[in-house]
Amino acid sequence: MIKFGTGGWRAVIGKDFVCENIRAVAAGVLEMIKEDGKDDKPVIIGYDRRFLSLDAAKWVAEVLAAGNVKVYFLNRSAPTPLIMHTVLKRGLYYGIEITASHNPSEYNGIKLIVEQGRDAPVEVTERLEKIIEGVSNPAYIDFDKAVKDGMIEYIKNPFNDYIDDIIAQIDMQALRDRGLRVLFDVMHGSGSYPLVVIYHTARCTIDSINLDKDAFFGNQMPAPTDESLALLKYRVKLDNYDLGIALDGDGDRLGIVDCTGKYIEANSILCMLYYYLLKYKGWKGPVVRNIATTHMLDKIAESFGEKCYEVPVGFKYISAKIDEVDAVLGGESSGGLTVRGHIHGKDSIYAASLFSEMISVTGKTPAEIQQELMERYGSHEMSECNLTFSESEKERVNEILMVKKLLPEFGVQTEKVSYEDGCKVYFKNGDFVICRFSGTEPLLRIFAESDSKAHAQVYIDSFKQFLNI
Repeated sequence: MIKFGTGGWRAVIGKDFVCENIRAVAAGVLEMIKEDGKDDKPVIIGYDRRFLSLDAAKWVAEVLAAGNVKVYFLNRSAPTPLIMHTVLKRGLYYGIEITASHNPSEYNGIKLIVEQGRDAPVEVTERLEKIIEGVSNPAYIDFDKAVKDGMIEYIKNPFNDYIDDIIAQIDMQALRDRGLRVLFDVMHGSGSYPLVVIYHTARCTIDSINLDKDAFFGNQMPAPTDESLALLKYRVKLDNYDLGIALDGDGDRLGIVDCTGKYIEANSILCMLYYYLLKYKGWKGPVVRNIATTHMLDKIAESFGEKCYEVPVGFKYISAKIDEVDAVLGGESSGGLTVRGHIHGKDSIYAASLFSEMISVTGKTPAEIQQELMERYGSHEMSECNLTFSESEKERVNEILMVKKLLPEFGVQTEKVSYEDGCKVYFKNGDFVICRFSGTEPLLRIFAESDSKAHAQVYIDSFKQFLNI
């Protein structure tokens, strides 16, 4: 069965991510388009640098073209934020990106983007899943023939509008005046071109590592984590760069390394940028975070007379709440964020540019800004644990947490418990711990936040022992 999680449909290549299933997804999208009378506008299809991505993009295009729906196609790999931006900018109904984002190299997937450049909401993906169940032997037309017939069109450089819109929102003069030296870890992904252009336009020095296409992503996860950025951390410190920047496989998650070679966690990036927009740029408005993201954002918002809104995991919930409350910023602890006035999905290329603006305008290092935040709002340290499980274990854990609603004895007074997205325990001392099943991988994720990683780890260990997993 084809199921869409928080980041689209993802599956193992050669097992479930195969031509038959890919064409079935395309046929399902085609049927939705026809049922809704939305076949008067093209569908833009993009793809990342994973194994089979270009082929899969062509298979999707062939099905849509056979159904008389025109396709905009790219002649090079592209980050997911670019496809979202193009759907928004050109007023399209749908966009499709072939990607498994930060998943291991054996995965690939399909991300559906809807009007205004948004992640497809749950009601759309559930409807698509039901349609796909009834798909059998979808028609398709040869790709080259569809290009010749005009049903598939290679569109002129969509990067131009995307890059120009980011540049228009960034204080480029501040970057020019600072003259940053940046080392960029492409992580073998698809986000290199627009970010390099932006930094060159700002007269910054930017060098790159892991720029080549590698289907195995250097034998590691294409996600910018403390562990995966060991080379970036080493090189930034060794060669005296001002900043190290890394993007995940499809360019929507951000990793930052400061001039000392220290990895800056995504939670800290969110807090620094929100604080910068309020204090230094004078913006006003609330912030949105998901249920597994730092509560320091709540304290920052409160200190400026604003509010922090909590939503389930999945960027579709963040972008929807941003619009509802006119939030300044929305983000998640996994490294994705967006800012008011930009696209409705996470964009690490924009976020990296804004982060560079922040240190250029303030004249402070990331460590100095982090220290300022800690002195004002206290220490907020997060630990996390990812556990694999069998199907029987998943049923057992779900029964314990979500049906019987049993909890460990934490030894700390509980304020409340939420079951909106997994099981989240809020403690009266301001700490929290959350246990939930991943929507993109077969993992049980446990996150905890306290005044130190050691204290946070105690909450995680309590959950692990209680669940015996």
